[in-house]
Amino acid sequence: MSLIVHKYGGTSMGSTERISNVAKRVAKWARAGHQMVVVPSAMSGETNRLLALAKELAPANLTEAYFRELDMLAATGEQASSALLAIALQAQGLESVSYAGWQVPIRTNSAYTKARIESIDDARVRADLDAGRVVIVTGFQGLDEQGNITTLGRGGSDTSAVAVAAAMKADECLIYTDVDGVYTTDPRVVPEARRLHTVSFEEMLEMASMGSKVLQIRSVEFAGKYKVKLRVLSSFTPWDIDIVEEAKSGTLITFEEDENMEQAIVSGIAFTRDETKIAVLGVPDKPGIAYQILGAVADANIEVDVIIQNISKDGKTDFSFTVNHSDYAKTMDLLKTVVVPKLGAQEVVGDTRICKVSIVGIGMRSHVGVAATMFRVLSEEGINIQMISTSEIKTSVVIDEKYMELAVRALHRAFGLDQPAG
Repeated sequence: MSLIVHKYGGTSMGSTERISNVAKRVAKWARAGHQMVVVPSAMSGETNRLLALAKELAPANLTEAYFRELDMLAATGEQASSALLAIALQAQGLESVSYAGWQVPIRTNSAYTKARIESIDDARVRADLDAGRVVIVTGFQGLDEQGNITTLGRGGSDTSAVAVAAAMKADECLIYTDVDGVYTTDPRVVPEARRLHTVSFEEMLEMASMGSKVLQIRSVEFAGKYKVKLRVLSSFTPWDIDIVEEAKSGTLITFEEDENMEQAIVSGIAFTRDETKIAVLGVPDKPGIAYQILGAVADANIEVDVIIQNISKDGKTDFSFTVNHSDYAKTMDLLKTVVVPKLGAQEVVGDTRICKVSIVGIGMRSHVGVAATMFRVLSEEGINIQMISTSEIKTSVVIDEKYMELAVRALHRAFGLDQPAG
């Protein structure tokens, strides 16, 4: 008997009809002899509706007390969908029970709205499974040391599902979404994009961090750390699809040493428009400058991505880096008011019209010239590279956002990603 975790996103839970279809699918797996734990998201749009209500009533000064109540409020979305799914399963003739994160309990730290899971007590869930029940656990939420309800941030239900699968040593964790797997790139940009049958954790981690929105990055980190087999598949296939066919569908996120990995040099092209570039010009070139700039940015809880420091000229240098779009105004203000006056730099300039395009593949480790091919392709398309960042299995470039789709299409073609794997 296998222990399987299913996770369903908000679109899968978007109406009573869809919840009923989820219940039928879960019942099919349970009747096939599997122990089932299900982690649903809130019904689509529900979390946004709740947060919008809070925004209408919010005080001018947003304190920790406000964010505590925000988590208390947002957690009710998953609680409602979990109870509805349990009821729908009972209508299918199955014994089922739903638990909120604090009832399991799923323990987290106290970082409201973006808490991290620290431990999961699976005793209660195991007892129900042994008694033949389907167990539904709310995604996205947990309980801190003081007994406060916390939420894990956007996409947190993915992380909850993987964490539950890890804690219970599940045989597989199936993430049901509105797409049927992980593609070589976004099919809306490149219609020839192919679905990958398998992808390694390392590649998925890079793709998630580089802009691929199929899985939340923390869920991939969790899966890699605890060796959880993950599969991404569509919740919009008919619920009564043959279970053997369904179990092989979508994309399996697995380990590099698996022999059946598709041995492509580049597995996918990821991209994001969410980045902005900031340059501090005319910085005195002396030890500790990078720390003085980036230390202040880090202290303000702002994440920095690509970093470049130019060669010094006449004792001065330029220092450039990228931050998320949402942090741009805050970073510019911090640099202009605090950092630049202290450093004696000339000025701070910013560019919000950039994007980042990345090629990702474990095959890049053993093949030379992959980055050179990327640069040649972009050059032939007349695309100027502003910044470059590399790792063992990834090369990222920052370019003008107007060239993003052209770059993605050209790279996808150049690395043969539009060709069937073989």
